[in-house]
This record gives sequence, C-alpha cells and structure tokens, in this order.
Amino acid sequence: MAKRDDSQIGIAAALVRSAFLVNAVYAESGREHGLTPQQGQLLCVLMAQPYGMSELGAMLGLAKSSLTGLVDRTERNGLVRREPDPQDTRAVRVALTPQGSRLAAEFYAETCRRIEKLPAGLSAADRAALAELLGHVVLDNKVPVVFLELDEGGHAARTTRGRGTLIPPHCSSLYELI
Repeated sequence: MAKRDDSQIGIAAALVRSAFLVNAVYAESGREHGLTPQQGQLLCVLMAQPYGMSELGAMLGLAKSSLTGLVDRTERNGLVRREPDPQDTRAVRVALTPQGSRLAAEFYAETCRRIEKLPAGLSAADRAALAELLGHVVLDNKVPVVFLELDEGGHAARTTRGRGTLIPPHCSSLYELI
C-alpha cells in the first residue's frame, strides 16, 4: 500500500476542511463577542439590509422553527428587532438595532481579519487565484450573499448588479478599523 502524501488533498476534502476552518473562525470570533456562530452569521447577513423570515431561512439554511429561535434569542439580547414588512402587512422583517449594528461591525471586522490570515502562506498571485476559483464555485452554486465583500477602501460592501453598495453611514466609522 502506497504511503499517502498529506500535502496533497482532493477537492472534496479541501472544501470540507476549509469550511471547518472558516466555521472555527466564526466560533472563535463569536465567543469573543458573546455570540454563537449562528448569531454572528445572522448579524453579518443583516448588515446588508433587513430581511423577511423566509428570506433569512433560505440564506442561512435554517428551518422555520430554528430560525425563529435564533431570532428570538438575538432579539432578547437587543441586537435585532422585528419590524413590519412594508410590502406585506402579515409579515415581519428582521433588522439590526443600533447595538446590533455596532456589534455586527466589530464581529465582521474581527472575522475578516482572522480569515484574511488563513492563506497567509500563499503568494499574492496564489491568493488572487484562490479567490477567483472560490468565487467561481460560489457564483456557480448561487450561494446567497451571507458575508459582505470589502471594497477597495476596506469598507464592507455588497455587490449589486456589478456596483458596490456601502453599508449604512451609521456603521461606516466602525469599518475604518478593517
């Protein structure tokens, strides 16, 4: 039997192990900010805009009861609020509170800082190639925008039809830290 070279892993193992690595970063950043990884993900998603419960469930891959519990706990902590949906009076949207916006910005900045360190052993060209290849995988699989992109100025931005949309001004000073 041939000895396995641990420096070479296949695509499936590489993607799964990378997911575990990123989840560990979320967990560590979350612990330091008093959040569960799921609460951190919820706050990061809501940085872009308020979302309805069904949209959040789809983006986070959570069943209705799990999402309701997550939103309830996060709301009790004063980080999110439910507000009427202007398009559907029977529905609610979940939005960040001012406290939630501040904590989301801090959590986001710390998580970005840690994730940026993960490929530190790669050259600039390899980092760019990795980002391009992973970007193709994400786009090809229509992964929702669950984590905002940084613009050239280091601010959290979301790409909408090719244009970057900055986070609301009340959060922008916190993104200067990134």
